[in-house]
Amino acid sequence: MKNLLLIAVLLTIAFSCGSNKSIIQKDKSLAQKGDTITISSNQTEYDIIIIEPRYNTWLKTVAKPEGYFTQQYLENKNKFYVSEWNSRVLQPQRYNSNLYELQIDYRSDIDYGYDVNYKLYNYFIFFQNRYNQNLLGGHVPPN
Repeated sequence: MKNLLLIAVLLTIAFSCGSNKSIIQKDKSLAQKGDTITISSNQTEYDIIIIEPRYNTWLKTVAKPEGYFTQQYLENKNKFYVSEWNSRVLQPQRYNSNLYELQIDYRSDIDYGYDVNYKLYNYFIFFQNRYNQNLLGGHVPPN
């Protein structure tokens, strides 16, 4: 892989954890088997890593199936979600810094492929519903 990592989304359950342990330690202790998703593509040379309890199960049982959305649709949504996410990371006094810890390096001029865009888009839907957040304004789609 030329680019080792596109995105590392490491979240903690901020509402129930008061410890000062590192993000990775919290996530490893909370994560169940299958809670870490790594998507790699030799064609696009990008990876996405999502460490989030219950996301993998949600993706398999609740999310719209792969192919439901076009890649262009996913890319357009991801541009807005990433922009809002990164804005919130930079405003810890306004937004919960335990939820918005790391910026996401997503560039709209790069073709990350369908799989990366699909998993990232669905992570945003999952995140909004799980943590009662609204990244784009309006109604959060249940997917």
